[in-house]
Order: sequence, then structure tokens, then C-alpha cells
Amino acid sequence: MPRNVVLITADQWRGDCLSGAGHTVVRTPYLDQLAGRGARFDRAYSAVPSCIPARAALHTGLAQTGHGRTGYRDGVPWEYPVTLAGEFGRHGYQTRAIGKLHAYPERNRIGFDEVTLHDGYLHQARDRRVDPRFHDDYAAWLERQPGGGDYTDHGLDCNSVVARPWARDERLHPTNWVVSEAVDFLYRRDPTAPFLLHLSFHRPHPPYDPPAWAFEQYLDAPPYEPAVGDWADGLEKWRDDSRADANYASYDARTVHRARAGYYGHMSHIDQQINRFVQALGEFGLADDTWICFTSDHGEMLGEHRLWRKAYPYEGSARVPLILSGPRGVLPGGTVVGSEVVAELRDVMPTLLDCAGLEVPGGLDGRSLLPAARGEELRSPRPYLHGEHVLFGESLQWLTDGHAKYVWFSGSGREQLFDLDADPGELHDLAPAAPASLTDWRSRLITELTARPEAYATDATLIPGRPPMDLLPRH
Repeated sequence: MPRNVVLITADQWRGDCLSGAGHTVVRTPYLDQLAGRGARFDRAYSAVPSCIPARAALHTGLAQTGHGRTGYRDGVPWEYPVTLAGEFGRHGYQTRAIGKLHAYPERNRIGFDEVTLHDGYLHQARDRRVDPRFHDDYAAWLERQPGGGDYTDHGLDCNSVVARPWARDERLHPTNWVVSEAVDFLYRRDPTAPFLLHLSFHRPHPPYDPPAWAFEQYLDAPPYEPAVGDWADGLEKWRDDSRADANYASYDARTVHRARAGYYGHMSHIDQQINRFVQALGEFGLADDTWICFTSDHGEMLGEHRLWRKAYPYEGSARVPLILSGPRGVLPGGTVVGSEVVAELRDVMPTLLDCAGLEVPGGLDGRSLLPAARGEELRSPRPYLHGEHVLFGESLQWLTDGHAKYVWFSGSGREQLFDLDADPGELHDLAPAAPASLTDWRSRLITELTARPEAYATDATLIPGRPPMDLLPRH
């Protein structure tokens, strides 16, 4: 019988924020345990690191040139004929998604049999003149609970650095709600069919409101001083210290420390709720017949280089966690796939289909990572990854092979080069002192951009100053 598949995603979870990956502050014992039964990919990325384009890659197996989203835009219909859930459904799987999809229209099932939604504060849909039952099942559920109400009534903004503990019962938190709904699905599923279950947590994305126990344990951590690169002053034009949701700002030390406690607190909370779900799988007799994949749509800069939020080419924003855990005995366990494999969210769809023994459709840009999880070499490893994101009226273009990273700003033509092996925090921009070493990277980016409608490049030259645009989705 085909294997069950569970895809777990968190929103805005940095790739380095796993205690099993060596993080010195955040604790994720249950995700570490999951990786110990499978494989952790150390160089996994989100090529267009914000919510909507990242999820387009995750659910279609396409690069940005295929799914057409090179920046963040709400209200653009999802019209993809081939999706992750659609392919599993075509092979007889029962498919269910719980939590954040961030598709449009909001009730677009993108191939799932059923969706139960909580996308967080959706600016496109959040309207007090519209019943939340149209787009937010958690909000409607919370209103019906004793001690419930509107989840925004604590006053925190959905992108700000302000942090405070969750004031309601922990069972009412959206993180707990996702797992409660998932356990309920295990009771109500069709026992004659395998299932694809997607658990999609809105946190650790702001608001930074984890339960008090999770928040307070990180208030006791050493003071947080975000690393700032020798190049960060070059982004001063983005600075706005007056905003609690700024992209570039220098906040006071207490605000920054509390923001980190809220962010890491969400992670510890999610880690324990994932364990709650894995335990439930065992209690239903499903643990030894289910693949589990954990990842995120993008990271969070968390004040590094004075940057906050996401959409940047830097590691804090673009690098994501990726764990693949198989049924007992299927994978060797404890495998860490290093920089020899540069993974991307487009690889999740073919990987999970491969895990289930299902046909991978043609035309995808991703490829299965299952051989690497087994400790084998990939037949055709990606020589480098091309990423990008439109931000502040220009496109931040970047390339990485897992060892180095090249960045090009389409508006100004500024270039950056980082040695990720020697300088994983991207503190030192090598471009000004080593212009000759930029030649190969520049040529690769020209190859990626020459045919683009924005006219970012000719056959031999990058052309700054061209206005960015979203690409048309491929059908």
C-alpha cells in the first residue's frame, strides 16, 4: 500500500534556527529527533523569499520563471494546472490542508480535497464588513470558544517587532489549533486510502505572541546583538526607525531582545506541537507508514545588518530548514546533506511524490532529493541556484552554489559577493576588493536574465535601472 505523506511548513523560520544544526540559543529537540530519523538539508533555500511566491514554488515544483511570481503581490489568482495536492489526488490519495495556504481566491483548494484555513492577518481579505468564515476558519472557530474573540485584539501588528505572551488559554493559540485539526483528521480520514496531509503553521511569523512559558525562557538568554556587516550602511535609504514593522531600522536593545524571545518562543512552541502530532500518528498506528517533511517558506532577518522581515537575498531571509523523515528503516537516519546539494522549495513536490512511489510529472523545475536523503549522490546536482525578489522598486537578484553568494541590485547595479564557507554571517562584502572574481558570477546571472521581459541583461551585460515586473504564469 502507498505510504502516507505529511508536509509540515512553518512561516518565516530561518534555516539556521534548529538546535540540531548548532544554534546556540533556540531549542528544537523534537525537530532534531525527526532529523535524526531521516535527513536534514543544510543548504535549502527559498528562491523568492516571501509568502506567496515561496508557496507557489512549494505547491507547483516550478521556479519563478515557471510560476511567474518574482515579488509579493496579493490578489493574483492561482491558476496552476499541476499541483502537489492535485498529483497525489490523481493517484487516489485523500488530501487535506490545515492552516496557511495564502492562495487566491482564499478558498482556492489548489488541488486539495479540503482546506481548513488560517493565513494570519491577510491584508487582501481582512475586512470587518466581510464574515471571516469566508476566508479564516480559525478566526471563526476562536470567536465561538469561551475566552475567544478576535485574535487581533491584543494590538500587535502582523509584521512588527513588538512582542508579548499569548494571553488566552494555550489550546486557543493558532499553533495548537493546527495540530488539533490534524488529529481530528486522523479520526475522520478514509481508512481505505493513503493520505497527503499538509500542516501549515502561521508562526513564527509575527505577531510575536507565543505562550508565556515559551516567551519567558528566551528572555533569560544572553542579550541579543544582531550581527551587522561592513556593507550594511549601503542600505541606509531603506531606514525608518519610527516604524515597528520597518525593513531597515535600529531599534533599542530591549525591543530587539524581546523580539528574539517572541520569535524563538514560537519555534519552541511549534516544536512541541509537532511532537504532539507525531505522537498522535503513533497512537493511530501510522508512524511506521508515513513520510514527514518539514520546511518553511522563507526566513527572517531578525535585525541582522539592521534588516528585518524577509524578501532579501541574505541567508537569514532566503535560507530555510528542510527535514525529510521516512518510515522506520527506509532512510539511514541522521544524514546531514551539506553544501554539495543546493536545495530549493521547488524540490519538495517531486521529492514527496518520489517518497510515495508516485510518478513525477514532466515539466517541473524541481528534482527529487530522496537519493541525497539516502546518502547517495544526485545524478544532476544543481550547479547554482538563481533567486530574486522585488523590493523598494528594484529587483534583488542573487546566485549561490552553497559556498559563495553573488548579489546584484537591478536599480543601482550594485554587486556583492560573500564567501559562505568562511563568512556564513555575510559580514564581509568581497566585491569591492576582488572585482575579477565577480566575472563568472556575473556571466551566470546574465545567462539567467537575458531572455527576461524586464530586459535586465543583454548577451554580455547586466543593465541596471530597468523597472521590475512579475512574470506571467506558465500554463
